[in-house]
Amino acid sequence: MTEIAISAARSQLGDLVRRAAHGRERIALTDHGHVAAVVVSPQVLEDYEDSLAILQYELREARGDASGRKTMAQARAELLGEGTAA
Repeated sequence: MTEIAISAARSQLGDLVRRAAHGRERIALTDHGHVAAVVVSPQVLEDYEDSLAILQYELREARGDASGRKTMAQARAELLGEGTAA
């Protein structure tokens, strides 16, 4: 993951966003040496959310509190707090 100070990122924001969007690069924005935020492409974020939804479902199922199978859209909607997907 590439790290860049917020102050330096200001003048390079367009380039950093394009690198994240097209190169699937993760770019950490640092504030006083600490990561404050990460720039990632929407596809990378969606991939992370999908993986998290699957893992959460598997955990609920392993604990015995899964109430039936869910579609990926339902799991994502539940994970993101959007209610139950149709």
